[in-house]
Amino acid sequence: MLKSLTPLLYIAISPERLSVRNPKTGATWDEVPEIALQDQPKPLILAVGNRAREAAARTGARIATPLAHPRSLVSDFVLAQQLLKHSVRTVLDEGSFWRFLPSPHIVLHLPANPEGRYTHAELRTLKELALGCGASRAMLWQGPPLTDGELLSGQYPATGHILE
Repeated sequence: MLKSLTPLLYIAISPERLSVRNPKTGATWDEVPEIALQDQPKPLILAVGNRAREAAARTGARIATPLAHPRSLVSDFVLAQQLLKHSVRTVLDEGSFWRFLPSPHIVLHLPANPEGRYTHAELRTLKELALGCGASRAMLWQGPPLTDGELLSGQYPATGHILE
């Protein structure tokens, strides 16, 4: 019974796009992974995703892209975590009382291997990002995009693999 109440989130992460989907409810958040920051003694987040550029143009804030770095997927851990938290909250808030539900399980879909392979440090960073969003369980997936049916059944294509 508890498993049926546990939210399941599928997060496709890349430098160009961040997509969060709940296969049980159909709720989605699919936007550019950008944050508008007002530099003060403590940086203030003004807007996230597609609204970030608009907020930056209006206020003179700077745009941060925490998922874009030449050698790694994550360039700024703290901002990447804030970006993921915002997107996860947005998807869970859509039509549910998520604060009363168990912590979600997250499947984080990574882009194809960078030059070589993902390092252990990169995989740990990505898993920590998912867990930092409140996930009780986080899994890293590399392969073809997963359908809602595959996510709900736990039967993933043989053409991909789970990264540890």
